[in-house]
Amino acid sequence: MANFPHTVKERFLRYVQIDTQSDPTSTTTPSTEKQKDLGRLLVQELHDMGLTDAELDDYGYVYATIPANTDKKVPVLCFCSHMDTAPDCSGAGVKPIVHANYQGQDLVLPDDPNIVIRESEHEDLKHQHGNDIITASGTTLLGADNKAGIAAIMDAAHILISHPHIKHGKIRLLFTPDEEIGRGVDKVNLKKLGAKYGYTIDGETAGSIENETFSADGATVVIHGVSAHPGFAKGKMEHAMKIAGKILAKLPDRFSPEHTEGRQGFIHPTAIEGGLEKVTMKFILRDFTEAGLRRHARTLKKIVDSVIKQYPNSRAEMTVVQQYRNMGKVLRRHPQVVDYALEALRRAGFEKPIQRAIRGGTDGSRLSFMGLPCPNLFAGEHAFHSKYEWVSVQDMEKAAETIVHLVQVWEERS
Repeated sequence: MANFPHTVKERFLRYVQIDTQSDPTSTTTPSTEKQKDLGRLLVQELHDMGLTDAELDDYGYVYATIPANTDKKVPVLCFCSHMDTAPDCSGAGVKPIVHANYQGQDLVLPDDPNIVIRESEHEDLKHQHGNDIITASGTTLLGADNKAGIAAIMDAAHILISHPHIKHGKIRLLFTPDEEIGRGVDKVNLKKLGAKYGYTIDGETAGSIENETFSADGATVVIHGVSAHPGFAKGKMEHAMKIAGKILAKLPDRFSPEHTEGRQGFIHPTAIEGGLEKVTMKFILRDFTEAGLRRHARTLKKIVDSVIKQYPNSRAEMTVVQQYRNMGKVLRRHPQVVDYALEALRRAGFEKPIQRAIRGGTDGSRLSFMGLPCPNLFAGEHAFHSKYEWVSVQDMEKAAETIVHLVQVWEERS
């Protein structure tokens, strides 16, 4: 791999300057047309590599094929990353900064000196001495989530096409919109994709693979209070906003994201809107087991019921909808998908690959249950969804190398 010139840095710096923020309030797919700006650039770059079937469809998905160059019957693999950035923080006008040969110093971002990335607060920076760190300038997120993954896949594609002696089966590339708002595979055409197994490149620490995710549900609580003129409200008014406040106040700390870690799940309020007569509250429920999700739903319902009993003329409705499930349930039926990735990580220089569960979800969570078993490999992104986001050039290069090793492992063992 050391003899292969990487293109990942230059690609990444181009990609992050394109605003691709998704919009959870939109009803279209993609949720924002500007995501297609990156899609069009990727299609052009893929065409320039010689992948003539690269296309951007009406829904904002990019598909492309790297043809097989082996006579062996190798399962078709898909490598997938998402193009959108999170709505949590501005992605417009990103100005990437390369901090060459990082040596542990504080990284003060010039457009807002109050944004300082410190090694003491970012554990993985301790392993980056001598590497080149890329950040934004202090007023936006960077977009390494998930443009680091896109750059790694594109770099790996360039390596494979430029070095035909590297044997591999048919490879499908997929870049998706709207992953950050939970719609990343809503309109994906799996029949057209035609892959047997997949890998998202959307993880954090170099050398890691995530073979489990949270299972996830969304809950909505609608409170119907009683309105009255405030001058004559005694004994009549039942304020929906105050009812909502009591519900939030009764949520146990032990079930909140800020007090949980590891394999602990949580109940997390994400939005509240309304007024005196009606309030709508949104929650996300997360756990690694479906039984845990059901417990969280029962806990929330018990709190809602206990509060609403204090208001005899008010009522509350609670609905729960499924969002995604722990992909580990599917991957355990296809152990080679993870085993081959672990071998690829070792070949890329990670003697002890990190195998773990992610406290979140990826496109691979839903793809796995749609029939495409799909664990998540690292891309090197850190502190995502924030102005403190950073990525290492060398980690992105390792992600590209891992992809190249992985397709060789599949070819060798087919």
